[in-house]
Amino acid sequence: MALKVKVGIVGMGQGGASIYKTLRSIEHIEIAVVCDCSETAQGMQLARLDRVKTLSSLDDLFKITNLDVIIEATGLEYVREQINHYKENSCVVIEAQGANLMMHLIEEKEKLADIKRLKGELDAILNSVQEAIEVASIDGNIKYVNPSFSRVTAIPAGQRIGNNIFEVSPNGALARSLRTHEAVFAHRAVVGGADVEVVANASPIVVEGKMEGAVVVFQPLTDIYKLMEQLKASNRVIDDLQTRINQISTSSYTFDDIIGSHPEFESALDLARKAAKSNSTILITGESGTGKELFAHAIHASSLRLDKPFIKVNCAAIPETLLESEFFGHEKGAFTGALKTKLGKMELANGGTIFLDEIGDMNLHLQAKLLRVLQEMEFERVGGSQTIKVDVRVIAATNRNLLQMAKQGDFREDLFYRLNVVELGLPSLRNHKEDIPAYVHSLIAKFNRKFGKHVKGLTTKAEELLMQYEWPGNIRELQNVMERAMVTVDEEIITHKQFLNLVEFPQTIHHGQIIDEIMPIEQMEKHLINMAIERYGNAVEGKKQAAKALGISLATLYNKLKTMG
Repeated sequence: MALKVKVGIVGMGQGGASIYKTLRSIEHIEIAVVCDCSETAQGMQLARLDRVKTLSSLDDLFKITNLDVIIEATGLEYVREQINHYKENSCVVIEAQGANLMMHLIEEKEKLADIKRLKGELDAILNSVQEAIEVASIDGNIKYVNPSFSRVTAIPAGQRIGNNIFEVSPNGALARSLRTHEAVFAHRAVVGGADVEVVANASPIVVEGKMEGAVVVFQPLTDIYKLMEQLKASNRVIDDLQTRINQISTSSYTFDDIIGSHPEFESALDLARKAAKSNSTILITGESGTGKELFAHAIHASSLRLDKPFIKVNCAAIPETLLESEFFGHEKGAFTGALKTKLGKMELANGGTIFLDEIGDMNLHLQAKLLRVLQEMEFERVGGSQTIKVDVRVIAATNRNLLQMAKQGDFREDLFYRLNVVELGLPSLRNHKEDIPAYVHSLIAKFNRKFGKHVKGLTTKAEELLMQYEWPGNIRELQNVMERAMVTVDEEIITHKQFLNLVEFPQTIHHGQIIDEIMPIEQMEKHLINMAIERYGNAVEGKKQAAKALGISLATLYNKLKTMG
């Protein structure tokens, strides 16, 4: 095996970058290092992308041994002198002018190779097309016919080439184009000894503004009728493919899009990252709005199937009568309205991931079919008998207690255990409120881009208000509230007032912990007592905790409650 020539390039501006791009594609050349005082030079960026060593100092370059060639592409005299002085004796220096000459030679050689390759490709194309082709020079001398010409006309190439088109076919499209120097379209004629009726198109051949000849392309009308039938069939295939493409998507989010630092949340995130590397079925549980779909997208994006389809099915959103067809597809005529064969979500997801959202709403009949897919990786379309094999990774999600549903007979227990290979439980937002400021910061940046605004953040009172709220709708509710606030805000800072009309915050939050104006201490005391009672409850034990939180005795609390009426 021939040894590679190790090359270093000094000067990675436009010239050096051009040399680099050419040399890196040559088999027996290894670009070992590039050097330029500017780290942002065009060639330096290319080299870094290719993982080629980059240096910004000539001193560092001279420390590298075993270079066979150094190409000096700066054209600077002092650079050339330094290289010649410090290089190894066995290393050859090619200066910018020599490098440019070398580049021109390589480019010319490549152009010649391209021309030869194009000629070969053109010959192959002309010889393989079904249309008949005939070429004549400007004086009418026939230069070329392809095999299809002989097939259509029954005239061998040897009997046609060398004749003059004005003699053998003076009224044809080719002769007409040569006489008029114009294109001829849809010319109908009878050709050859077989008297075949054809439709021909002819066009002048112009080289550098000068007409050198003309070419005619024709085919029998019978072939055109066949093509029309094939076109209709192809259109049906294209329609089916378009339908399939419209249904296929890929994951929209990665783990980088998921924010959260609370230990419980980080634990779920760590488990999701580990599970993504396997093909195991995953069941994501959690309240509505906790980010189950976001996790499903991220798991797919980090899996070995990331370049395959990611198909989402919302089991609660599809009518029960259509759910089986949506999952497994149907054959043409399987039921009223089934005008053509339709591929189901499971078939569309082949090789990739299918995300079954709200799996707890799936009916028992379909659960049995899904269980078979998980066990055997096969199914039949509705109305079909052919067994279809698939390779699909299933991620299911629910906000319901499937195990409890299984005990009540509302969910198949065997399916539950098939789905629950890896259980990923997502905490509700009220259990990791520490992450709310990070979510808010991310949402402000997102909605600034969406609405063209320049909001910088929240006031302290506004943040306190968000931190005190319980967020029954979880992260989805927080996103909705932030978007509505961003729509209405005109300033650079969002205040708590902009949230008060968006969410029904508890009165203790609204009037107790966030106070707009100075008020009498007696009134403040009433607010604090009401807030404590609401938090800990009106029972005796709750009042004990409230008194402790307020720093007063239980008897004092009872007295104050009595005076408050």
